[in-house]
Amino acid sequence: MDVLNATSAGIRERKKLRGLKIGMALHVEAKTACLAISLRDAGAEVRLASCNPMSTDDSVSLALMEEYGLETFARKGETNDEYYNNLNSVLDLRPEIVMDDGADLIAMLHTSRKELLHGIIGGNEETTTGVVRLRAMAREGKLQFPVLAVNDSYMKYLFDNRYGTGQSTMDGLLNATNLLLAGKRFVVAGYGWCGRGIAQKAKGMGAIVTVTEVDPIKAVEAAMDGFSVGTMDRAIRSADFVVTATGCRDVVTYEHMRHAKDGCVLANSGHFNLEIDVETLGRKCSARRVREYVDEYTLADDRKIYLLGGGRLVNLVAGQGHPAEIMDLSFSLQARGTEFIAEKGRNLKPGVHTLPREIDEELARLKLKSMHAGIDRLSPAQRKYMSSWSEGT
Repeated sequence: MDVLNATSAGIRERKKLRGLKIGMALHVEAKTACLAISLRDAGAEVRLASCNPMSTDDSVSLALMEEYGLETFARKGETNDEYYNNLNSVLDLRPEIVMDDGADLIAMLHTSRKELLHGIIGGNEETTTGVVRLRAMAREGKLQFPVLAVNDSYMKYLFDNRYGTGQSTMDGLLNATNLLLAGKRFVVAGYGWCGRGIAQKAKGMGAIVTVTEVDPIKAVEAAMDGFSVGTMDRAIRSADFVVTATGCRDVVTYEHMRHAKDGCVLANSGHFNLEIDVETLGRKCSARRVREYVDEYTLADDRKIYLLGGGRLVNLVAGQGHPAEIMDLSFSLQARGTEFIAEKGRNLKPGVHTLPREIDEELARLKLKSMHAGIDRLSPAQRKYMSSWSEGT
């Protein structure tokens, strides 16, 4: 993680995080550990919990506590009560800066832990789902401190959401099922940056890909990228795989599943386990575990549906999450965002903010350096031309 190493060195040198308390709710795995340790080494007091009950790598959680002395509250397979107790343990630190993925930690600060709000300088939000929630809070006048939408930075969504989610979702699918993708009918629900990445990877592995969407502009884009576009109701009838990546709920309903092809595999790459109606599926069908991350559900007419990872993030439940090279960029943004909040957060109004483009460009240059790649520079004549309206010929 060359970019994070270089970024962390600069943060240590500038000393903006010394003595600050930072509460983190992120997926607890190896790349996250590098970020937490970097912030701790920059002089902050750090506590970490998972942002998802099923996404923790227990070996990493244990190592952070035993080898690094970093207070970590996370295990794979948390109950609902354990999950929220662990978030509360992070908030018991009385953090001044919070770092969130999905906005559960920030939501708790505005509901059950309001007594801590006065001490919060600001926070960061990592993912699309969390940013959507925070913008809703801001519209209603509920958000009480500034939060950086790290997900809206170019060096996050163009790479993490597209290439990271694309590759790690395939990793989770293949690890869970050991099935061939080539020649299979593969449905991707949602054509945001995550959906784009999943569709591209599935196509590259030989699958026949259909995209479902509610946004007509994204649907046209998917069609012009070479994918079939259709409704979930029709697409699921011939689908071998259906993967959701929308950030919305009830994308695959029980009514959809009643018409699914026998043997259809369902998986979710959205943040919360609401995209597939797992609750109704479990209530209406008999189920059995057939592989470590695969549950088989039998419909009334004896057709079978296979659900991966309980409908939770398949790339982290059944896979290893995004590659290190991707999280190198995302967590460098998180680190710089934390420093930005430490330095300027008290002067920002409550609401959702974005990092300056200069930070995106700074990290892009560090990434290019790590790739031994260079780019050209505009000459003085070119700069003059690009800023002039009179030189049209």
